[in-house]
Amino acid sequence: MLRSLTNVPRDYAWGSPSLLAELEGRTPTGAPEAEVWFGDHPGDPADLPDGGTLDTVTGGTLPYLLKLLAAARPLSIQVHPTREQAQDGWARESALPLDDPRRNYRDANHKPELIVALSDRFESLSGLRPIADTLRLLEALEDGPGVRSLRERLSGEGDPLGDAIGWLLGGGAQEEVAEIIGAVAAAGAAGEEFPALRAVAAIAESSPGDPGVVVALLMNHLVLRRGEGVFLRAGLLHAYLSGLGVEIMAASDNVLRGGLTPKRIDVPELLAVLDTTPGEVPVLRPAGDEAVTTYPVPVPDFALRRVRIDDTAVTLDVSGPTMVLATAGSVRVTAESGAEVSVPIGTVAFADADERSLTLSGAGEVFVATPGR
Repeated sequence: MLRSLTNVPRDYAWGSPSLLAELEGRTPTGAPEAEVWFGDHPGDPADLPDGGTLDTVTGGTLPYLLKLLAAARPLSIQVHPTREQAQDGWARESALPLDDPRRNYRDANHKPELIVALSDRFESLSGLRPIADTLRLLEALEDGPGVRSLRERLSGEGDPLGDAIGWLLGGGAQEEVAEIIGAVAAAGAAGEEFPALRAVAAIAESSPGDPGVVVALLMNHLVLRRGEGVFLRAGLLHAYLSGLGVEIMAASDNVLRGGLTPKRIDVPELLAVLDTTPGEVPVLRPAGDEAVTTYPVPVPDFALRRVRIDDTAVTLDVSGPTMVLATAGSVRVTAESGAEVSVPIGTVAFADADERSLTLSGAGEVFVATPGR
């Protein structure tokens, strides 16, 4: 069976007032529109044409959550737990109400993610930069006591990145943080030599005085072009900065925050979940002009394909409950059973697990989400 899915954008403060409206060809509401959820997660299940919600059809069993994400300013720096960490945290916090601000765990699941850019430029922070590269970056800053303290911590033994992040977020380094942010702002405005410094200086403008600005200084600055993606495994520190994208993740809402937010930051729990191993995060790029782009990920919860149709129908084998999200043009979906639906931009066609193939026709672009294998 095929069903149409829609949902109302969530109005988080970091959301863009225009990107989703431009995608869908409608007049902006004037309010921030941050995310549109297509899934059966109890936090915001997708809407059905009859007025019901998707969870009444699936019973809340979908292993993935598909989203449109539109950022005009940085999201909080964050990390997600492994399944084992989530189960342990969920059990430890079982006595707290779900809406208790002291809660770190909203469910017992892990939350690996994949983001694919729809904007021509999608900026993010992904993973911790190799320490030697960050030390070279610090050489571009005025050498005050805060910069020297950060450099000394990064040059230490043991877990220097974890030590530095704990120091920055622990509340005892306000003067050093302010000095480092000032040095970053001055260096970022001084020239074109260090794009990462310019990016962090821009973050400082939207989050003045936040110690997360200095945490961002330790992270890889990535710019994705349209169609490029990045996979964010459990334990990987990250933050989206700006742009429009398609995001898919395991069906979870577990977030440990690490800065750029007024919300509570549980520093010990963050450090317990955080993988402080530094390194670049690979960008997943489309191969040439192929009609179907796959984004391989090492988890069984989800798989995502981008399909471009140019008046030649494309038939895809599918397995399990499948979503077809339209992001350009005019596309129609025909199931093996003979059911058909059109998919307006910004909406989803949902096929239940009985369907084994879907034919996409028209001219445009869709993202096809299924459980992984």
